Amino acid sequence: MSDIPPNIDVILDVPVDISVELGSCRMPMREVLQLQIGSVIQLDKVADAPVDIFVNRKLIAKGEVVVVEDRFGIKITEVFNK
Repeated sequence: MSDIPPNIDVILDVPVDISVELGSCRMPMREVLQLQIGSVIQLDKVADAPVDIFVNRKLIAKGEVVVVEDRFGIKITEVFNK
C-alpha cells in the first residue's frame, strides 16, 4: 500500500456525489411536452446492459442493477483506472 499518500486522511470524509445512468434518449420537444403520468420513455440501452457509474460527473465504473430489499442497488462489475 505504498501508493497511498500519508496525508490521505484529510480528504477521506469529503462527500462526493455518486450517480448512475441507466441510458438516455433523444426526442423532439413536441414529444417531451406530451409526456404525462404513465408515459414510457424508451432508453438507448438494452435491459441487461451495464450501467455507467459516475462520481462527481466523472465516469469511474460500470455495474449492473440489483434489488436490495425494496430498493435498487448497483453491483460494480468494472472499475476504470484513472
